[in-house]
Amino acid sequence: MAERAARIAPAWLATVVLVTLNLRPFLTAVGPLTPAIQAHTGLSLQALAWLTLLPMALMGAGTWLAPAVLHRVGARSTLALALALLALGCALRLVPAWLIATAALCGVGVALVQGVLPGLIKLHTPRHVAPMMGVYSAALMSGGALGAQLSPLALQWGVDWRGALALWSLPVLAALALAWRQLDRMAAPAATGTRGGATAWLLRRPRTWYLMLAFGLMNGGYASMVAWLAPHYQELGLSAARSGTLVAVLSIAQAVAALLLPVLATRGGPDRRPWLWLTLGCQALGFALLARAPLAAPLATAIVLGVGLGGCFTFFMLVALDHLHAPLQAGALNALMQGGGFLLSALPTWLMARLHQGSGGFSSGWWMQCAIALLVAVLVARFAPARFERAMHPPAP
Repeated sequence: MAERAARIAPAWLATVVLVTLNLRPFLTAVGPLTPAIQAHTGLSLQALAWLTLLPMALMGAGTWLAPAVLHRVGARSTLALALALLALGCALRLVPAWLIATAALCGVGVALVQGVLPGLIKLHTPRHVAPMMGVYSAALMSGGALGAQLSPLALQWGVDWRGALALWSLPVLAALALAWRQLDRMAAPAATGTRGGATAWLLRRPRTWYLMLAFGLMNGGYASMVAWLAPHYQELGLSAARSGTLVAVLSIAQAVAALLLPVLATRGGPDRRPWLWLTLGCQALGFALLARAPLAAPLATAIVLGVGLGGCFTFFMLVALDHLHAPLQAGALNALMQGGGFLLSALPTWLMARLHQGSGGFSSGWWMQCAIALLVAVLVARFAPARFERAMHPPAP
């Protein structure tokens, strides 16, 4: 363990990056292709919202089950199952009638990965949790950028929208092969902290539910951006390729912020709240710009929002892991936070579709997201590191 803690193994780093890169393209590819999907299927905006809402909800419910699956079948088999479901879901998008079902398959696969990988990161690289979670978050957002940028380009290259969505099964299979090989060489996690009672005691802590609430409200902004940023700008006259570029710029800014801000934060002590407030302020500003002046500086708006969303996501992941010292207990808490949070974050996507139906535009929805960011800034005031141990009271092994 000492040698493993002292450095980050390149093969493990590559596994984390490649696996995580595949967790968002199936979501971000849909927005820029919305007009083409609607033209072929006749689905309304509210129906298309299910392509984001359903996987986000299942990413929530499935993430709650991840610690139990990890305990029963082990890390290697859990990740293999998750990536197989994700690859299958992407491939089946060649069949338009199964489009909603594919969103469900992808959502369950991603849920299992997100439920176990943060805990494995803390287990295998305990002295490098912050930079590794930065890498994890950056890869997550970079995958989103690839999905948003390459899918509309595939249309320009002569691939239809079904093929543009299905092609994302190929990198998932590459990630599956690497993860299967790498985890076979690594020590399996001990069962301590993953017994059936582990999750039960965490659910009895009010702090667990508080983390779910704050994370879910924050992440609803990301879900709404993935679903509606490209359609918003297409309604304002931008092409599918240009609107996809904005989603890609947003995702790149998320990745850069997720990678760099945790490194800068290590110099400021264990308190993550100032960084959370900074990133939530960026979100509030970006959403206000989308509502008030979307065409004034769309690239700058996408960058500001990307910094806010990417940095905030990473710091929430770190805050959850900071609450407990035992890696798998911390991973289980992180999984529960993501589970409840993703269930909650699915709601704003649907609400924005309803607001659009009532007002004829997205501005009221962006103002809603601005208010939510300010509310989360109030909620995170309670995340003082000195209160973590008292808030959790982990039971004896």
